[in-house]
Amino acid sequence: MKEQKNKPENNSSPGQRPIRVLVAKVGLDGHDRGAKVIATSLRDAGMEVIYTGLRQTPEMVVNAALQEDVDAIGISILSGAHMTVFPKVMKLMKEKEMDDVLLTGGGIIPDDDMKKLNEDGVGKLFAPGTPTSEIASYISSWVKEHRPF
Repeated sequence: MKEQKNKPENNSSPGQRPIRVLVAKVGLDGHDRGAKVIATSLRDAGMEVIYTGLRQTPEMVVNAALQEDVDAIGISILSGAHMTVFPKVMKLMKEKEMDDVLLTGGGIIPDDDMKKLNEDGVGKLFAPGTPTSEIASYISSWVKEHRPF
């Protein structure tokens, strides 16, 4: 007899689609191990994940998010360009009227910069070592509150 694996929790109600998250690496940062770990953990939490791969522009990320009808965009950034990347993505999201899509992310971002980005409208940002369950829980809660299906 085959052993059945436990199915991941699906973060949607019956008849509803799963939460859709786009995970992106913007700029020249070529280190994507963390982004892949996050993408896998979100998928394991029952979310549908689109991973853009390396070296994306803010325009490519926002266009992909729009085409894929995502509920959240997660940007992984280790390059130090977070004070340029997040505002650019926010601007593009506003231009495309994506006001009900969460912009979150993580990486090497100093606390003062995290605070400033949060004040400017970016969602919670996560430092290396954050439990992946905390990230999935945050996205799920935000989406349930802001994007009723």
